[in-house]
Amino acid sequence: MDSAASLTQRLRKAERRGHWRAYALIAPLFIFVALSFLLPLGTVLLNSVYDPLVPDGLPRTVRALAAWNGPRDQVPPEPVYAALAQDLKEAVAAEKQGAIANRLNIEESGLRTTFMRAARRVNTQEEGPWAPFFEEADPAWAQPGIWGTIRNLQSPSHTLYFLSALDAKRNQDGSVSAQSEDQRIHITIYLRTLGVAFTVTFMCVLLGFPLSYLLAHLRDKTANLLLILVLLPFWTSLLVRTTAWMVVLQKEGVLNSLLQALHLISEPLPLVFNRFGVVVAMTHILLPFMVLPMYSVMRQIPVSYVRAARSLGAGPVTAFVRVYLPQCIPGIGAGALLVFILALGYYITPALLGGSTDQMISYFVADNMGRSLNWGLASALAAILLGAVLLLYVVYDRLVGSNNLKLG
Repeated sequence: MDSAASLTQRLRKAERRGHWRAYALIAPLFIFVALSFLLPLGTVLLNSVYDPLVPDGLPRTVRALAAWNGPRDQVPPEPVYAALAQDLKEAVAAEKQGAIANRLNIEESGLRTTFMRAARRVNTQEEGPWAPFFEEADPAWAQPGIWGTIRNLQSPSHTLYFLSALDAKRNQDGSVSAQSEDQRIHITIYLRTLGVAFTVTFMCVLLGFPLSYLLAHLRDKTANLLLILVLLPFWTSLLVRTTAWMVVLQKEGVLNSLLQALHLISEPLPLVFNRFGVVVAMTHILLPFMVLPMYSVMRQIPVSYVRAARSLGAGPVTAFVRVYLPQCIPGIGAGALLVFILALGYYITPALLGGSTDQMISYFVADNMGRSLNWGLASALAAILLGAVLLLYVVYDRLVGSNNLKLG
């Protein structure tokens, strides 16, 4: 009994050592994924709902408004103005008044000017009454609107960025309504992004299926040679491939020149800086991601299945549709899922080959981060796109099954 117990203990120790050895081996990969993917993703999701600029920059004002808790269609009393004056003085001393003004201006255009006027004059007065001082600096302080905007931002966490990303807004009275027609752009952009992604995915399936079928039924030597040609775009920079399509599709480009030389057209066709150029270039770039999963699955389908169906009386079309094609579904689904997800986030190709009405959501994410410096809205746009991708994966799992996902 003692020897059996000792053997059991040694086995458990050996298993623990094996587990710790496995953990040590995967630790570098886990750290890399956490730093390069999980941490940025978490930051994006946090920025979309966490916005402490106004409550941190105007703490007395926020507390005074909460203590007053009057109706939003009325101007607050003197203590709230006094709290705002103290907050403004501290913000000017810390040089934070510009950031606060920009945040208010994002919610309501024109509030930056109103806020900065008061900030420039606040140090010229030592004590109250403060309500006449602010009203003299800008008449907007005598209106309930600006105070409603500050109230909307009084909590560090809110949904204002998501409302803006969905073409809605929280009004100064606290209600939610749709943006004005000239500001409703994001839903249209999302639909455009989905449309382009679906079109590119369909074109990749349409072109990739016969190519994968051909590769799967050729001799290995010939198939490997053609597969190298399929993989050739992977060895070229994405920017180089995109600019090459600009050369091919422009008015004086290769394609228009060839068509004119063959007298098929009398004047150059508009093939670039429009949706056509975007779809063509993205299809070319993403086609290998469709071919590889389908080719991998087709190579594993025994030819004898179709032969057996033919020998039992099925015609070529029936044997293909009812025997061969269902076995290709995992490869088609995996390739379509991969291409669609990659197409959703494309930025360089639509930016270079598309017109003003062909930019996808990634362009506006980059624009809000780089030019407008509205990181919260950019994070909300990216979070909604991430949600759409996760929803797509759930649908794929329900229809095809994640266990059938085959990428090669």
